[in-house]
Amino acid sequence: MTQVPAFAVISGAQVHEAVGGREAEVTRMVEAAYRLHGEGLTVNPDSYFLRFPDRPSDRIIALPASVKGDVGVHGIKWISSFPGNVANGIPRASAVLILNDAETGYPFACLESSIISAARTAASAALAAATLADARGDRPRRVGFIGVGLIARYIHTYLAGNGFTFDELGIHDLSASHAEGFKEYLERTEKGEVTIHDSAESLIRSSDLVVFATVAGEPHVHDPAWFEHNPLVLHVSLRDLSPEIILASYNVVDDVEHCMKANTSPHLAEQKVGNRDFVAGTLYDVLTGATTPPADKPVVFSPFGLGVLDLAVAKYVYDQVTASGALHTVPDFFHELKRYG
Repeated sequence: MTQVPAFAVISGAQVHEAVGGREAEVTRMVEAAYRLHGEGLTVNPDSYFLRFPDRPSDRIIALPASVKGDVGVHGIKWISSFPGNVANGIPRASAVLILNDAETGYPFACLESSIISAARTAASAALAAATLADARGDRPRRVGFIGVGLIARYIHTYLAGNGFTFDELGIHDLSASHAEGFKEYLERTEKGEVTIHDSAESLIRSSDLVVFATVAGEPHVHDPAWFEHNPLVLHVSLRDLSPEIILASYNVVDDVEHCMKANTSPHLAEQKVGNRDFVAGTLYDVLTGATTPPADKPVVFSPFGLGVLDLAVAKYVYDQVTASGALHTVPDFFHELKRYG
């Protein structure tokens, strides 16, 4: 007889404990999810944006998805982005994620998901950096971060967890205090020289790996000449680069259809030229050898962010917490289970 699953709630502290120090393992989970997606074993509809006419910078996004294979769950992430939170001393983003049983459709867990979201974003970025750099034959030794919030910190952690070491680390942020705070963090964790740059141009020109992790709503970096040294660019925040820079680069995305929406930089480039010929392929294509990044052009990875990655990491967390014996279930969460009472 089919059983209704127990419903569990997993806190941010439990999520942190489940993924902390396991960056390489989480990255492998994300890679496996990318491969399942590339093999057609996922369902990943468009994200749904809830926007507010009186607060145009704020949004809440729903990311439904389904993953087969070893993950074997359905679910949805519900993540809000309220940039004004930062000035009030709390993080910009907050999120929850629901996992649904693949057999019955019943939800069986609610997880705090800002950490899951940050971990999957960072794992995706680190996986792309390693895959693209290794395909080019050389791992970068000079990294620069433009935007230094929680996502930048997680990306650095996941780069380190995947074997990256740096001789030079650059920082550029519109907030001097945020830049100083990130500098102190890097100096606690890195042996390389850490420098705060006054301009994005200075940072980009002095970096072989550039990480964009901003809240920019439209392009603010416009000159392709800044990239003439052909760096690897993790364009995580998606809207930093002008169409001219995108069109002058070798472009890799996580999913072409998803990335060509919502006025991302690749979407703006598509609108400018009327085609998608500037996209070389997806990260799955690079993983499988279907396309190889050149050494003589800037290489830009623009990940829209796939819900299937969140589900893979969330299921991993759920399994870790369950195995530890610390899973908190809610008794009688599902009450009306008899058809006629």
